[in-house]
Amino acid sequence: MRKDFDISTKMPRAHKEYRFTKVEGEGVCEIPVGPVHAGIIEPGHFRLSILGEHIVNLETRLFYTHKGIEKLAENRSLEETLLLAERISGDESVANSTAYCQAVEKIAQSSLPRRAEQLRVVYAEMERIYNHLGTLAGISTDVGYAYGSARLNILKERMMRLNETVTGSRLLFGVNRIGGVAVDVSDEVGKTFIETMNDVQQDFEAVIALLGTKSSFIDRLRNTGVIPRKAAKELSIVGVAARCAGLDIDVRRDHSYAAYSGLRIDPHHDSPRSVTKYRVEMQKRVGDALSRFEVRVDEVKDSINIIEKVLRNLSEGEIRASVPQENLKPYSHGLGYAESHRGETMHWLMLGENKNIFRYKVRTASFCNWPIIEQAVMNDIIPDFPLVNKSLDLSYSGNDL
Repeated sequence: MRKDFDISTKMPRAHKEYRFTKVEGEGVCEIPVGPVHAGIIEPGHFRLSILGEHIVNLETRLFYTHKGIEKLAENRSLEETLLLAERISGDESVANSTAYCQAVEKIAQSSLPRRAEQLRVVYAEMERIYNHLGTLAGISTDVGYAYGSARLNILKERMMRLNETVTGSRLLFGVNRIGGVAVDVSDEVGKTFIETMNDVQQDFEAVIALLGTKSSFIDRLRNTGVIPRKAAKELSIVGVAARCAGLDIDVRRDHSYAAYSGLRIDPHHDSPRSVTKYRVEMQKRVGDALSRFEVRVDEVKDSINIIEKVLRNLSEGEIRASVPQENLKPYSHGLGYAESHRGETMHWLMLGENKNIFRYKVRTASFCNWPIIEQAVMNDIIPDFPLVNKSLDLSYSGNDL
């Protein structure tokens, strides 16, 4: 973003129609989807070229919700920018605020209390669970299985109520602070926490077992929205979408932060035999909607186990450390990262003369993954498009920075 650009500048309107790629040929039709959609989702335009019912080309047009995050952050204090960071995408508040806080903490050379690191893991996994439950419910909706959707949405609501009970926010806003966390978990709340998680896990496993018996449900997902592994590598996609295409990447394990270094993020890495089995499983993943469904199911279970393990071994002590102000020098910079429920999230910032933000750069998982949807829908049929879109679970706001 140019330093000489004034954020209040009113941009001129383009008084002409945007020209989408034109696919020529006998029988080829175009279907515009969006930018205004049914429901309460944000805007994005999809121009589908079809031959019969088969999709032969998709062109996406996004950035209707471009906010100028980097420019908005300029000259703001570190605390003000934290509020901005956690609102980049509402359902990624913990991931974005964690990455931002890490960037500042690296500049300040600040060490976090062990309890604060553990609580960051707890809140990050809470965010992962409720979002994955919502996506699994959405997939059930788009398949046309309303009962599965209802059951999964009930579990999502229970998790969001638990979020509010523990932190005061259904979307986990305000849990992170520079130097630690703002919200502690008492022993009493921790016990209630674990009991609720156990109940959710039992109900979740029952719903997933039921869905697994529905051949129509499984058939609808299998070989739908396939992401070619070559395209996944070339476009450098991240998160669930990458893991479903056989790319074994996870920031929590590969670049451990908070208290993740003391946890096994991948439970398959217990022995040489299980490592070999896991690698074979990764290579078998074909990148379809079924793979994305199954990986999210596994991640919900893993997240519940991680939370229980951390809460049962929660360290005593403070939840926030003071930040050495003398280390916040002009033009010093730092990089923070986190694994959101969508994938790798990165925040880089540089300080100015007055310890305010001079430069700020954000890259979310959605920004990395939106281009792959054009590859994933090729040769699928029109009714598959909403299902493929939901199975990728990408954020408009998280992309339109």
